[in-house]
Amino acid sequence: MSGRAGQFLVLFALGLLLLGQASRAVEPPTSATLSRCVLEGTVDAGTSAYLVECVRRAQEAGHQALLIRLDTPGGELEATRAMVRAFLSARVPVLVWVGPSGARAGSAGVFITLASHLAGMAPGTHIGAAHPVVGLGGQDPEKVGGEEMARKIENDTAAFAEAIARERGRDAEWAIRAVRESESVPAEKALALGVIETVAPTEASFLEQAQGRVVSVSGTPVTLHTAQARIVDLDPTPSQRLLHALAQPAVVYLLFLLAGLGLAVEFAHPGLFVPGLTGVVCLVLALLASAALPVRAGAIVLLVLGVGLLVAELFITSGLLGASGLLLLVLGGVFLVDRFDPGWFIDRPLQVPLRTVLPFAVLVAAAAVYLARRAAETRRVPQLAGDLGLVGERGHVLEAVSASGGEVFVHGERWSARASADIPSGAPVVVRRVEGLTLYVDEVKT
Repeated sequence: MSGRAGQFLVLFALGLLLLGQASRAVEPPTSATLSRCVLEGTVDAGTSAYLVECVRRAQEAGHQALLIRLDTPGGELEATRAMVRAFLSARVPVLVWVGPSGARAGSAGVFITLASHLAGMAPGTHIGAAHPVVGLGGQDPEKVGGEEMARKIENDTAAFAEAIARERGRDAEWAIRAVRESESVPAEKALALGVIETVAPTEASFLEQAQGRVVSVSGTPVTLHTAQARIVDLDPTPSQRLLHALAQPAVVYLLFLLAGLGLAVEFAHPGLFVPGLTGVVCLVLALLASAALPVRAGAIVLLVLGVGLLVAELFITSGLLGASGLLLLVLGGVFLVDRFDPGWFIDRPLQVPLRTVLPFAVLVAAAAVYLARRAAETRRVPQLAGDLGLVGERGHVLEAVSASGGEVFVHGERWSARASADIPSGAPVVVRRVEGLTLYVDEVKT
């Protein structure tokens, strides 16, 4: 009896052990945490600082991975290099999803996507066109800077793309073609070529497809646990937002115009303070923004001269100065962006469109002409302040006035007065001239 009891206890204990193991086997894994950043628009110093900061914050937080939603036409090459360096040296997996549908990873976006540990694209997106078109006017570098310069730029960029692709085990041949031949492919073809690892219509489906994949992070295999992951959004700092918002040619142009208009108003009406302060602030912001763009120094000189001529129109009303100022403002806007800057890598024209240049230049010129006319009208108005303001004023005699003296009441005050002929008390008088504190008056005949 005791033997059977012992066997029963052993079987019971084994059952409990198996039940515990089974319960642990079906127990859901702890949900992972991902960092998420969004790169939309031009790649510039602001977005570069933001993405590099995202890598650092994700590492310090110990998150499972960093997810980046990408939609960019490209941008500054040096800013792109900074992001690529951060991705290649990251101690946390970097996942790039080009989406939603209609998005693109153009020009500089190709290098960002290639540098990720795992890349996906939404249907209806495309990647490529990474040829160094000297970005800003769609011109080939050979036509602008010569064959030797074109070859140097192209070779350097192709080597950059090839090195990234080989480091991440992606199709290096396509990366070279994207640079040398401006090849651009849709999401499905990019998957077939081995440029990306997955095509996913949504961010959530991209994370589900990434679940269980193994990526190499600093030479160490890391298994991704991204399905149902908790996502923490990493927002850019105010300075990064401001720099990205200012890094637009149209914004730089408008800031220069506003600076000129504000300073012109202050010159025309000294002491108002607000227009002058606004002009100075806009000028500082314009200079800050121009430092983040391939801006021609000559174009800035044209803008400054244009504003100077409009200000001169306020004091020398000729019309010619105003027209010349308007012309310089238009030319400065047209030539503001440098079309031969190999430091920028973008697949669309980055310039101030004429539909922005013309109306705003005309608006500023019209405002300057209006101020010039008002200033001219003000100069024609008789001086009403000081001694000259008393000439022509009327009053009456308090004490009889003669050539030797007397007193009159003019402009609400008592004045010593003299006259060429005797004027009795109470008679109306008019001031002819002022000498010191003495008024020379004539009697007004009624």
